[in-house]
Amino acid sequence: MSQEIAVVGSPEFTTGFRLAGVRRFENVPDDEKESELDDAVTTALDDEDVGIVVMHDDDLDHLSRNVRQNVETSVEPVVVTIGSGTGGGGLRDQIKRAIGIDLMEEDEEEDSDSE
Repeated sequence: MSQEIAVVGSPEFTTGFRLAGVRRFENVPDDEKESELDDAVTTALDDEDVGIVVMHDDDLDHLSRNVRQNVETSVEPVVVTIGSGTGGGGLRDQIKRAIGIDLMEEDEEEDSDSE
């Protein structure tokens, strides 16, 4: 069973992912994040067909304590935050922390062997 990617955030944030083919998304306009973001994130986390939830890292500040804790400790689905606070290795580190292995490690070893 293949799982899908879900994107949660403002319409401006989700649009690029939708254009790239992501079919599951929760649009939460900026002026409704305080009241609506918890429900949108919970819906994505509870969806059994979703394997990865993508959010903007700034949106974590709008979550209640309980939902934020669920986001930070979720293993399935993996929650990936991107945006201004994510450095070059941020996505890799988040995936490694969530699943316990470095998916990129083998590729780097192959790259250095071929040089």
